[in-house]
Amino acid sequence: MSDITKNAAYQYAEQALNENEGKVPKYVKLQCESWLNIADGLNPEAEVSISTMTRIERILQLMIHPDLRCTIYEGLEPYAWLLIIATLCTKLKRTQERYYITALLEIARKNFKTFNSAVIFILLMLTEPRFSRFFSVAPDLSLSSELKLAIKKIIKSSPALYDEMDPAFKILRSNIICNINENEYTPLAYSEDRMDGRLANAYLADEAGAMDSYPVEAMRSSQITLHDKLGIIISTQYPNDLNVMQDEIDYGKRVLDGLIPNKRYFSLLYEPDQEISQGDAWMKDDRILYQANPVAVTNEHIFEGLKDRRLSAILYENKRENFLCKHCNILYKGLGVEGYVDVQKVKLCKRAPSDDWWRGRDVWIGLDLSLSEDNTAVAMVTEENGVIYCKAVGFIPKGRVEIKAAKEKVDYDKLIKEKCCIACGEETVDYPTIEEHILKLEKRMGVRIMQIGYDRWNATSTVQQLEAAGYTCVEIKQHSSTLHSPTKFLKEAILNKKFAYDENRLLEINFQNARCTEDTNLNKYVNKKKSKGKVDMVVALINAIYLLQQELLYGNFTVQVG
Repeated sequence: MSDITKNAAYQYAEQALNENEGKVPKYVKLQCESWLNIADGLNPEAEVSISTMTRIERILQLMIHPDLRCTIYEGLEPYAWLLIIATLCTKLKRTQERYYITALLEIARKNFKTFNSAVIFILLMLTEPRFSRFFSVAPDLSLSSELKLAIKKIIKSSPALYDEMDPAFKILRSNIICNINENEYTPLAYSEDRMDGRLANAYLADEAGAMDSYPVEAMRSSQITLHDKLGIIISTQYPNDLNVMQDEIDYGKRVLDGLIPNKRYFSLLYEPDQEISQGDAWMKDDRILYQANPVAVTNEHIFEGLKDRRLSAILYENKRENFLCKHCNILYKGLGVEGYVDVQKVKLCKRAPSDDWWRGRDVWIGLDLSLSEDNTAVAMVTEENGVIYCKAVGFIPKGRVEIKAAKEKVDYDKLIKEKCCIACGEETVDYPTIEEHILKLEKRMGVRIMQIGYDRWNATSTVQQLEAAGYTCVEIKQHSSTLHSPTKFLKEAILNKKFAYDENRLLEINFQNARCTEDTNLNKYVNKKKSKGKVDMVVALINAIYLLQQELLYGNFTVQVG
């Protein structure tokens, strides 16, 4: 009988947990600790099946690596051992069903994730009950075909699996069948195939960051009647917020943090820890490369290649988005040639929301009241000891949430739950809701509204209501000559960390989208038409900053930022 402590999965988990050089991210350590408790017999409901592990080890010794020309048992990466053994060999004690129903792998490119996915499917086809069906789901036919090709290469490189006289597998155009037990693997492309109506004993969603939740949920729905089921979700980061990977990563972290009592969810999240993933740390901190790329920890050639790509991303901004998303697993949307301010710099300025902090403070309000079917925003700012503080909220038409989410690739449902924005009205924004929000600010937050700044476009009725309530409203001309100064003032405050905003993911997305226009006098301002998405919260913030800046320059006190 095999000794679990001599298995590469156990050894990797133990080394990762005890590593102290910052090469293994926090959440991977948490998952390793949780699984080691099971492997060491300390979990009352789960165990690692030694017989299943031994069977897997023997099959891996029969499989030949098509590139290294050694057995896959010898050539498998350490993290892949943990993924395979934990996923396939961890069982419920009382039923011997697989313990983990979902396995999530967030990992950067060039860590052999497609190859390892192919290994998992071959193992499943050889070990699962007769007539089992397995599906991989990818965004398009090209990506789906890559996984099938990887499976084909392993099978045809392994004489024990592909004897031409009596092959263990039949490789067809649309699927692969295991002749031993008639188990079947079929690759699906989200862009071409429907996911409903398929019974998946196990499925794998590849490049999940490029898909919405439908393919994964369709596969999960197909498994409702099954007892021994498995779903594997794998991806790098992608530069958008509306994808199933974001939800799964968030869920996996909540499980590992003990906020959700779902112990049957296994996550290996190779992304940099939050304290080193902000600002410009990626330009020089090698820990980011190691934490997103576990293969680079033991492979110097790959690590040096990543450093070369990092240098290119530092020198050329158009290479930055691909490098940060695909090789560092840092969610990032490129600025473009007229970008306003790097969102990584913005994120360094966020703080936990605290309504109590605002009590008793003088505040200036900025509005961006765009077309009634579009987003609108209200931003509140104040100043203390040279730091600008901001609390912003967006408003969107309640009846257009789903349409806007699909079009803009933004998860508005999640943002609404997080109170980053408010859904009101149906097909159009309900302006009375916005007016009521402002009118109740003083009582609800304990602040004193000094002035309210607005763009005349679409604001006439709302301004009349606010002025009737006794507030001073100031029209801010939306022209570079007026907006250049507050635009520059805000950017310098962010870069000098003299800006702090109550955490709001929608505000960060708006900063990602913002693009600037420069006039003949070199005055810059955020241009809605040239921006890469919605920027209403940034525009509202700049309007509020304009009023605050006027107060700082010409009011009772003066503070310079920078």
